[in-house]
Amino acid sequence: MRKYPILRSMLTGHFSLHRLFPAVCALALIAAVPSVRAQDDPLNKVHVPPPGTTTPTAEPKGAEAPAVTGAPSTRVKPGSVIRMNVDMVLVPVTVTDPMNRLVTGLEQEDFKIFENNGEQKIKTFAAEDAPVSIGVIFDLSGSMTSKLVRAKESILQFIKTANPQDEFFVIGFNDRPELIEDFTSSVEDIQARLATVRSGHRTALLDAIYFGVAKMKEARHERKALLVVSDGGDNRSRYTEGEVKAQVRESDVEIYSIGIFDPYAATPEERTGPLLLNELCEETGGRMFRVDDLSEMSDIAEKISTELRNQYVIGYTPRDLHRDGKWRKVKVKLNPPQGLPPLTVHARTGYYAPLQ
Repeated sequence: MRKYPILRSMLTGHFSLHRLFPAVCALALIAAVPSVRAQDDPLNKVHVPPPGTTTPTAEPKGAEAPAVTGAPSTRVKPGSVIRMNVDMVLVPVTVTDPMNRLVTGLEQEDFKIFENNGEQKIKTFAAEDAPVSIGVIFDLSGSMTSKLVRAKESILQFIKTANPQDEFFVIGFNDRPELIEDFTSSVEDIQARLATVRSGHRTALLDAIYFGVAKMKEARHERKALLVVSDGGDNRSRYTEGEVKAQVRESDVEIYSIGIFDPYAATPEERTGPLLLNELCEETGGRMFRVDDLSEMSDIAEKISTELRNQYVIGYTPRDLHRDGKWRKVKVKLNPPQGLPPLTVHARTGYYAPLQ
């Protein structure tokens, strides 16, 4: 199969071509790209080739590794920790094609970033698998009873395919949220705790998300994300939708969701649940994935894990350095190489400036 990379890409959903660099740069990149773990199998991933390149006769080693891109002066070396200072804004970015596949291999010059409609100068650019602090928000309400086994399996698949340096906590919720497992990198610890949970009662989804975002203040890594696994709307929370949206805006946490929604939802809360989750995800640059078949949950969880490991991270120093606490709108635009189909950018919509 290695002799036929195009056939292989059709079977796996992963199309990967390498740019042709000058010889000196090529040697440096070969030394820098980390080796790929045997269990890594990126889902629905498209690697963008440079104009004028040709398909190699054999897929190079490391072709499925996250792309190391950007000019040498701004490239972040694999394994390094991306840190944010008070005057630097970091924006994780996901790019997808019309078939909803990840697009990797883009360069810094393919992006433009704007704050309050004013273009900003990109100071740092990375496309590497940096560690993430992740909180799993797990719906344990009564309506999840028939879906509990599949949901547990999807959470474990998500964690098993993550970066080994990632850390996780798990919050379960029904009438109220409860910390099931504190920050850990141990799949075994999380698996043992998930084996003890039971479903029942009502759904305090907003309270659980609020708790999860607050818990992220204890995170070790600069990049932070929540994975919400739920089948419906909120019918028990004390926090309002407006309060949770405000808290999410003030954080730097991405929200992803696996939504197991009933197409024949009986209550207003169940009907508005998908809209609420989708809004929270889009606000932060994450995405919501609907589950049409419970057997697909583990594949969806792995897809989200792969997406988190293949994001671009753009850093810029705002031209407006006033510490006024005001909301600043952020927009990432693409100017990709010619010949590509229309691409979609997923990124946070803004941030609050610091007050001091």
